[in-house]
Amino acid sequence: MKDYSTDALRNVVLLGHGSAGKTMLGEAMLFSAGAISRLGRVEDGTTVADFDEEEIRRRISLSTALLPVEWKEHKLNVLDTPGFPDFVGEVKGAVRVAECALILVDSVAGVEVGTELAWSYCDERDLPRMVVVGKMDRDNADFEKALESLTGSFKANFVPLFLPIGAQANLKGILDVTRMKARMGAKGELADIPADMAGAAEDARGKVVEAAAEGDDELIMKFLDGQELTDEEVTRGLRAALRNRTLVPVLCAASTTGVGVSGVLDALVEFAPSPLDVPPQAATRVASDAEETLEATDAGALAALVFKSTADPFVGKLTYFRVYRGAVTSDSRVYNSTHSAEERIGQIYVMRGKEQSPVPRVGAGDIGLVAKLGVTMTGDTLCVKENAIRIAPPAYPDPLITIAVEPKTQADSAKMGPTLTKLSEEDPTLRWRQEPSIKQTLLEGMGDNHLDVAIRRAHTKFGVELVTHPPKVPYRETITKTAETTYRHKKQTGGAGQFAEVAMRVEPQEPGKGYEFSWKVFGGAISTSFQSSIEKGIKAVMESGALAGYPIVDVKCAVVDGKEHPVDSKPIAFETAGREAFKQAVLGANPVLLEPIVTLRVVVPDSYTGDVIGDLNTKRARVQGMDQEGGKAIVTASVPLAEVQRYATDLRSLTQGRGVFSMKFDRYEQVPAHIAQGLIERARKERAGEKAEE
Repeated sequence: MKDYSTDALRNVVLLGHGSAGKTMLGEAMLFSAGAISRLGRVEDGTTVADFDEEEIRRRISLSTALLPVEWKEHKLNVLDTPGFPDFVGEVKGAVRVAECALILVDSVAGVEVGTELAWSYCDERDLPRMVVVGKMDRDNADFEKALESLTGSFKANFVPLFLPIGAQANLKGILDVTRMKARMGAKGELADIPADMAGAAEDARGKVVEAAAEGDDELIMKFLDGQELTDEEVTRGLRAALRNRTLVPVLCAASTTGVGVSGVLDALVEFAPSPLDVPPQAATRVASDAEETLEATDAGALAALVFKSTADPFVGKLTYFRVYRGAVTSDSRVYNSTHSAEERIGQIYVMRGKEQSPVPRVGAGDIGLVAKLGVTMTGDTLCVKENAIRIAPPAYPDPLITIAVEPKTQADSAKMGPTLTKLSEEDPTLRWRQEPSIKQTLLEGMGDNHLDVAIRRAHTKFGVELVTHPPKVPYRETITKTAETTYRHKKQTGGAGQFAEVAMRVEPQEPGKGYEFSWKVFGGAISTSFQSSIEKGIKAVMESGALAGYPIVDVKCAVVDGKEHPVDSKPIAFETAGREAFKQAVLGANPVLLEPIVTLRVVVPDSYTGDVIGDLNTKRARVQGMDQEGGKAIVTASVPLAEVQRYATDLRSLTQGRGVFSMKFDRYEQVPAHIAQGLIERARKERAGEKAEE
């Protein structure tokens, strides 16, 4: 693949609802440009973008695929993203490195939940966007109806640049309003406008010229003076209006037949901004924290952002990067400013799906890939050490759902940790951790499908089989009053015996103060040499709990008295006495269970507010407040974690996928008595079952 100058580059992210036709449009672009000789199909698992085994099996995109398309001396880096909301991390990474979004809308369904989410991702980055009404050859396809759904859903100036010629099975071509020509058939051969569409063409042309004039101060004056704008001026004005986000061009196409696809490629070349047309990327100097702007030029010091990583069991780690300044060359060295480490760059590639094309360099504004970097991960900045800078990484959402995982066999056990780490490095919205308090390994993600894909990939890519369970809630135990007890441990055997007596007092601490131990034994009743043994016994109970098997927190413990035997007192005896005395004292100090409370922030369309609040009330939630923002309701509530471990699924069902939420740990609170009793009984039965198995 040839080396393109920065002004000839277009970085375009394909966004939209699941199954809106993003992958097929990308496939049709490659086919129209001659990059592939045969048009693949999602249903057959033969597309360039959906090459992963899981994608072929599920027939949906699960990760972002890079599809470079060479068209009319320009290179379009098309980033095909998943439409299913569980894989938002892939979308966020792609949006971060694009200058323009191409949002796919189904000609039958119109605006859907995924369309709304895609629009919001563009709003977060003020990204210029174009809309393609796709699948125009479908039964019941209706361009006007799809356009109405757009204008009714979003506050934007939608201006059609294309109109369909024919419809559904009779779709023959598209009317290109900017050229005032018809593009007929799959090859988009130019022809005169059909006579029956002359009036519609003139009306559409008037709107296009007006929108173009509004994009440029010089053109608006000429337009208001009643002068005609040339085709070149219209193109210039449309490009400026798109860049300034005062215009959203609307195109139409049918990917499976190729109708309109060449027109979409032309529109991207003519109107989509290049890396030179957008404000320079901001960065921060590592040494001084001063801000620096990165001009998109090959001549500057290197500055590149890693926006995607994949773990390949055969090739190793593959790192996708976008260059903002300078150039990355093969067989060179770069500095990772995020991890303060130097990395050796081997051969650089340009990816097309899974196909790697070696190139000598990747210049400013372009996207490339390198294999087998050491410490570099998604979100890292690559630069030169002498001018170390950091570029803000994509803003990934926190995981919303958690499952517990364990290895299926002993052989899987050793590989589980490294495999989960590789999967998490590949996907920043996937996280794993050990939770000692519940003795589980937890895997966190954005939804059931997200976690299911991760589990399957652990097996298919790395040969590790994992078993999943619902996660336990990390309850805690504490006490609510002061108690004092004495415990004597006496064990006589044929030989030397064991003896220890410990008197202990426990008191509740303020929440968050933790554990405090004090030694208040006077007169040498117990030798201080046994202090550490007693405390060891106490800490064992602190970890395993006295009431229901959960860790004990916020307790002040004092050893106040005791007895020892000159021969039979040993460290093990005092450890046992300390453990049992502490357990008795806790049980006598009115112990209670504490549960984690999270702050839930739910954003939903106004029409779903009542349903959401009603559902939260069934989950022991306390609604803290309600706000309005951009036509949506924001509900903030304090709710027990035990009630919302499956909230991602619940909210999606309640709001037809239109609701989003974030969850943050806040504090621990006492579990209501009737619920606590059930938890304690269940813990006792589990312990009894474990003993019976032993």
